[in-house]
Amino acid sequence: MLAAAERWGGGEDERPYLARAFSVARVVDGEAHYLLEDVGPGTRRLCELSVGEGLLVLGPLGRGFVRPYEGRRALLVGGGVGIAPLAILQDTLAGESVASTVLLGFRDGPHAEGAALLSDAIVATDDGSLGHGGFVTELLASELDRDGYAVVYACGPAPMLETVRVMCTERDVPAQLALEAGMACGFGACYGCAVRTRGGGYLRVCVDGPVIEAAELERVDEHAGAPA
Repeated sequence: MLAAAERWGGGEDERPYLARAFSVARVVDGEAHYLLEDVGPGTRRLCELSVGEGLLVLGPLGRGFVRPYEGRRALLVGGGVGIAPLAILQDTLAGESVASTVLLGFRDGPHAEGAALLSDAIVATDDGSLGHGGFVTELLASELDRDGYAVVYACGPAPMLETVRVMCTERDVPAQLALEAGMACGFGACYGCAVRTRGGGYLRVCVDGPVIEAAELERVDEHAGAPA
């Protein structure tokens, strides 16, 4: 959970924003790296931070990805800024001598520059300006049709994750989905990030996730409380 130490609020009374939830993209020489996009007042303030400004950080929180099992290969599928946790996952798998195939989707070529965070990524762009013209889930379908003995690790927009969930469910392929949700606390107290599971129950994204097995979810919807 990230927040700027100063000028972290809006309106006439500068009411404080909620801290924003981010996945760590990579840790290098004692530094935690994050991938941000300016999409609203909170992320805009974080993007404005300069060297020497204070940052309030709470973490690590939640549950992450689990390495492949039963000798399955790893398929990493990311969309937009959702590629962030896949970078550190790829690093971890490489350190354990587990090969991974990386499929990344972006809206256009300029946004696809983020693919450089991962090694040997196969890229798709919505507008066809770079790599495969179309959705990253089309690349995933081809990979699963070629060899479905895999574990899929996915993070990105809700429509992408829902397509991944359905695709993997139909093929009986295990998938771990990193969900996004609006969070007020980050440690399970407020229940603001609850998502529905199969059978009518709920999970809290902040403590039961953000990584949740696709088989546990009824569907992946755009979370109404997702902040910017």
